[in-house]
Parts: sequence; structure tokens; C-alpha cells
Amino acid sequence: MVDFEVPEVDYTRYTNRQLAAIPLVVLALALVVIGGYFALTGSPVSLGVAFTGGTELRVATTDSPAAIEQAFDGDVDSVTPVGSDNEYLVTFPPGAENIETQAQSAGYEVISVQERAASFGADAQQQALLGVGAAFIGMSVLVFVLFRTFVPSIAVVASAFSDIVIPLALMNVFGIDLTLGTVAALLMLIGYSVDSDLLLNNHILRRRGEFYESTYRAMRTGVTMTLTSIAAMAVMTVVSTLFGIPLLPEVGLILVFGLSADLMNTYLLNVSLLRYYKYEGIAA
Repeated sequence: MVDFEVPEVDYTRYTNRQLAAIPLVVLALALVVIGGYFALTGSPVSLGVAFTGGTELRVATTDSPAAIEQAFDGDVDSVTPVGSDNEYLVTFPPGAENIETQAQSAGYEVISVQERAASFGADAQQQALLGVGAAFIGMSVLVFVLFRTFVPSIAVVASAFSDIVIPLALMNVFGIDLTLGTVAALLMLIGYSVDSDLLLNNHILRRRGEFYESTYRAMRTGVTMTLTSIAAMAVMTVVSTLFGIPLLPEVGLILVFGLSADLMNTYLLNVSLLRYYKYEGIAA
């Protein structure tokens, strides 16, 4: 077994502003990316067929994804390998016609055809947004009930917010659509974020010991836990990509993005806010 030792960071070398600067700049850049994408497309992130409607066609062929895309007259949203038997999932925007006939004419074996109405996609989009919003609001209320003080509570909420916004921006950069699976990944990030932040807050506010000693104790557990999760999600992403398993590569990549952001937000932004509360906020 590999012995992993979390290095002890000398936080006294940095001011609270210096600690908070990096996560706040990254969050601002993420908001700019999301805002720019919204201005161009009318949506903060690219939506999958589950939210926009359209048609999913599953075919078996030895052609490359590029050749499959050229085999159809209309627009093709995506061509994704499925499984290991030369099967592909081809998605089309709403209104695509005769795609099954075109696939058969190209010599492809049509395995399944599934259509989603635009109205159904809009309903699914609304429900997904309500689900994420309800989870975030519920988490925020629970945090405020647990700590009953503004700064420690807002530190957890701000970190969780950033942990969601940064992966959303990176989804636009890497061309990952928002699907029911990726929504589940975002909900998982809320749980991961709250877990690491509550661990840090509890060590600093509710356990005995000096601030920096308590911070390091929390880091030894929290950093190890988060890095282990990142490694597991990275392996899942690579393996599922190699074997052509749909959805899992996107879910794994989003979790890697979010967990990496959580390390930064927890041990830079959250630490700076807690240190301000501990040494300046109360006295003020």
C-alpha cells in the first residue's frame, strides 16, 4: 500500500486576501464562461437530447464516427461509441426525418430508435433544475442550522456553489452536454463539497486545539479522502472511455473537475473565511 502523507501548509505566510484570491478568480472566470455561453446560445450549458428533445439512433457498423456523421443528410448532434461491438449512439436534433432509412441505406444495422418530444425535454429540464436548486437550498439551510453563525455557514455555501459552477463552465469548454447523468454528477458534487467543508469547520470550531493545528488535522483526512475520490473517478473515466461505456466518461470527468475545485475552495477560500471569523470577525 502506498503511504500518502499530506504536507503541512504554512498558512501564516499568506493573508486572507491572498488565500481567497485564487478561488475567487477561478470562480469569476467560470461565471464569465457560463455567461458568454448563455449570451450565445440562450442556455448556460449545452443541453442533451433529454432536455431538448430529438432522436437517438443506435447502429452497428465498422465505420468511423466521422463517416457515420456524413452518412446522414441532416444535422447530427453527436456520435458516441457504445459497448465494444462497433455500436454507436447517434443523436439528432428535433425534426430529423428518415434517419432510420438513411442508416439502412448506408449499410448500418439499426438496433434501436428512440424519440423524445421537445415538450418532454422542457419538462425534464425544469425538473432537473428544480432538483439541483432544491438540493442546494436544502444544504444551505442545514448548514446554517448546524453552525448558526454567518461566516462559517457562508464559507460552506460559497464553496459548494463554486464546486458546481466551475464544472459547469468546464463542460462548455470540453463540449459535455447536460444530461440526466451529468445532473446526477452535479448533485453528487454538492454532497462531496459539504462533506469536506463540514469536516474542516468542525475541526476548527468545535474541537480543541489551535487554529492551524486543527486545520492540518482536517486536511490529513479531507485531502486524502478527496484525492482518493479523484483517482477513482479518473480511473472510471479512462476505463469507460476505452470500453465505450456511454455516460460514465462524462460523469467521471465532471466529478474530477468538481473534486479538484473542492480542494482549492476548501483549503484556500474556506480556510481564509474561517481564519477571518476566528481572529478578526469575533473581535470586530
